[in-house]
Amino acid sequence: MKLQVLGTGCSRCRTLVERVKEATALLSTAADIEKIEDIQAIARFGIMATPALVMDGKVLFSGRVPTTREIAELIASHK
Repeated sequence: MKLQVLGTGCSRCRTLVERVKEATALLSTAADIEKIEDIQAIARFGIMATPALVMDGKVLFSGRVPTTREIAELIASHK
């Protein structure tokens, strides 16, 4: 599974990275977690608000930082 956190490096983006790591640990799921900060790369996903989370090329959400539990539920439902 490939998870990509899209954001410019703000504190909300860093928080999302940590929560994604916590969620994958909670699910005991192996994942390649990548942080994308390049604005042009983010725009290619059609993201208008950061941070955002992409799983295997599909945008799961953008514009907010959900809880670790919410992230785990999203990952589990899209496996």
